[in-house]
Amino acid sequence: MNYNHKKIEKKWQKYWVENKTFATKENKNNKKFYALDMFPYPSGQGLHVGHPEGYTATDILSRMKRAQGYNVLHPMGWDAFGLPAEQYAIDTENDPAEFTNQNIETFRKQINSLGFSYDWDLEVNTTDPAYYKWTQWIFTKLYEKGLAYEAEVPVNWVPALGTVIANEEVMADGTSERGGHPVVRKPMRQWMLKITAYAERLLEDLELVDWPESIKEMQRNWIGKSVGSNVHFKIKGSDKKFSVFTTRPDTLFGATYAVLAPEMTLVQEIVSAEQKAAVDAYIAKTALKSDLARTDLAKEKTGIFTGAYAINPVNSKEIPIWIADYVLASYGTGAIMAVPAHDTRDFEFAKQFGLEIIPVLEGGDVTKEAYTGDGIHINSDFLNGLDKEEAINQMNTWLEENKVGEKKISYRLRDWLFSRQRYWGEPIPIIHWEDGTTATVPEAELPLRLPKTLDIHPTGTGESPLANIADWIEVIDPATGKKGRRETNTMPQWAGSSWYYLRYIDPQNKQALADPEKLKHWLPVDIYIGGAEHAVLHLLYARFWHKFLYDIGVVSTKEPFQKLFNQGMILGTSYRNQRGALIATDKVEKQGSSFFSVETGEKLEQAPAKMSKSLKNVVNPDDVIEKFGADTLRLYEMFMGPLDASIVWSDDGLEGSRKFLDRVWRLIVDDNGQMRKTIVKENDGKLDKVYNEMVKKVTEDFEQLHFNTAISQLMIFVNAANKTNNLYYNYIAGFVQLLAPITPHLAEELWEILGNKGGISYVPWPKYEKLALVENEIEVVFQVNGKVRAKVKVANNLPKEELKKIALANEDLAKLIDGKTMQKIIVIPNKLVNIVVSN
Repeated sequence: MNYNHKKIEKKWQKYWVENKTFATKENKNNKKFYALDMFPYPSGQGLHVGHPEGYTATDILSRMKRAQGYNVLHPMGWDAFGLPAEQYAIDTENDPAEFTNQNIETFRKQINSLGFSYDWDLEVNTTDPAYYKWTQWIFTKLYEKGLAYEAEVPVNWVPALGTVIANEEVMADGTSERGGHPVVRKPMRQWMLKITAYAERLLEDLELVDWPESIKEMQRNWIGKSVGSNVHFKIKGSDKKFSVFTTRPDTLFGATYAVLAPEMTLVQEIVSAEQKAAVDAYIAKTALKSDLARTDLAKEKTGIFTGAYAINPVNSKEIPIWIADYVLASYGTGAIMAVPAHDTRDFEFAKQFGLEIIPVLEGGDVTKEAYTGDGIHINSDFLNGLDKEEAINQMNTWLEENKVGEKKISYRLRDWLFSRQRYWGEPIPIIHWEDGTTATVPEAELPLRLPKTLDIHPTGTGESPLANIADWIEVIDPATGKKGRRETNTMPQWAGSSWYYLRYIDPQNKQALADPEKLKHWLPVDIYIGGAEHAVLHLLYARFWHKFLYDIGVVSTKEPFQKLFNQGMILGTSYRNQRGALIATDKVEKQGSSFFSVETGEKLEQAPAKMSKSLKNVVNPDDVIEKFGADTLRLYEMFMGPLDASIVWSDDGLEGSRKFLDRVWRLIVDDNGQMRKTIVKENDGKLDKVYNEMVKKVTEDFEQLHFNTAISQLMIFVNAANKTNNLYYNYIAGFVQLLAPITPHLAEELWEILGNKGGISYVPWPKYEKLALVENEIEVVFQVNGKVRAKVKVANNLPKEELKKIALANEDLAKLIDGKTMQKIIVIPNKLVNIVVSN
């Protein structure tokens, strides 16, 4: 008889809710464990089968830690502001708040159907005014410390969305991450957060956390620390000048031209009359490109001569000043000195436009390609004959002595563009007064609530739809009568997700972001599981805010997330034609073992691909739960392979997981739904070793997130148990406890059938006996002259003399050594006996 998953899962989910089984405990004598999932954006599509993978992993750990006596914090919430909800609301004329709340209800219902042990009393929603009050509070503190400021900056403007997006939200093809719309560059007044003030600490403190090295490296590259020099160039016939940051000041004698970013204001101040029309046209063309498109190494090199010349400070040589789109005003100083002999991009540019190439390092043939290796300096006056390090030091000394440069540390990281010209976001708590001053909304008046309106269409003017609500935007200072206007831009979606893990700790607190003692108890997060796609955006922003809150005394840890783990992606099955195009599954037919296009008849190959509605390969977890049960889905996703691997979904694998759970049920439960009579209180010792191996390996594998191999060990135990006549009750109970974190509904039911009351969640975790893991017998190899002649089971740790006697008494060996001279006998306990003989 198989188990009834629908009845059992409904029963235990009801029990957990009624008994508040997973309410967070804060026993000061217990260790703590904070397991965090990257909270979802509640889209209209609901959960897909990729969501439960990471959630199941943290749930397994949380359930084990509770049984091990830890205080466990395992919360869930909603990252609910954002463009998709607003875009849907515009398209359907709906209120994004109502639409979002409906989606949250769907998500919560789906999550609960999977049996996750979340403490729902800790639930947060970034769109709740009680929550975003503290998002606004953090902003006001940043403003007070000079870390939030307004600036006129070149931004990534998305006309189709009517809003600005951050550099991190622009895709490699120059389109927006949300919607794939074209992005153009234009100057606009924006709120910025000074994340650059934390660049060095964000870099250094990566050493404090247990994160995948690949994620650390992505953050290091994004921060982009460079140690070099600032070199100052005067402009011929003008009092203007510009600075260049370079990591190779020693190559200054090879600088034969300079390049400015087209958007730099200096360009219009120095351009010659003859070149102005061409320069203006080039600037306009560049404005239509994203930063990523401009800096693509593979693209064709373009540029325009300004008609102006700079003076190379080291040799007073005049060098032409160009503008080119690959130089960005937002990176470095917005200007570069070009050394084409020793930089590939500069070389290609120089070749294309016929500019001078002067080698200053010995090596290579710069008539053919740039030499980018190191070498002795040549053509460099006082640097000739020096190596790289000596030349850099000497050039830096010269630059500083002549007041034309100085040592400098530069970062690729830019300040965080924090404004969005959208309605559905946190209002920025700033008032612009008529006298030109700005002030934060008083703390007592927070939250500054988002006003209700259905007119949420983008204005296209650089202001959000809030600008259309006169009775909200216009304010008067009651103390002075001074008139003012509220800030109309809203915060980006990243704002609410930059600190949500803190609010989980104390979500009902009305006086503070969270109680200081609770923050001290629970931080840092012990394990954070989510996708690698958040490596730069969310994770960097959250670290920045956490460090700021550390500086103002709100939190007591330098880092928010001690351990980070990135789960892999669950892929769907799709089909690819000979041209590499993916074909939707409803356009495919199977003939024998082959697949063909319904429309063209051509043969197709199966190919894994990201699940998508267009490919018709999305697997809905609701359907899986209905047919196989939540425990089967949980078990299957953990057994598919390593948690960090991307693996293709398989219905066959799902069925195999269900069959295993049915075997577990039949091992313990008879046809009448009672505990089998073969489960007894006496231990015959036959399962001692396999049981204790299981406890040891499953516990260790859970800790290491090796859930697939832990499940394999559970299966080994079930196989062994099915081969014995009697099953020791304590071992079966221990097995059910180990199974419980993976398949909690089934385990709770089995635990009850075994005669237990009160649920399984807080029953102390099983321990293993080390002595039971020791083999009583060991296989030893018997050799003659190094060749294996026999393999024999002997008692473990048998003395050398005993091993020697057994070997000499072995009939097979006796025949081989009979009549021969025995030279020596080599004995290695528990491994081998080698008898060396000669004729």
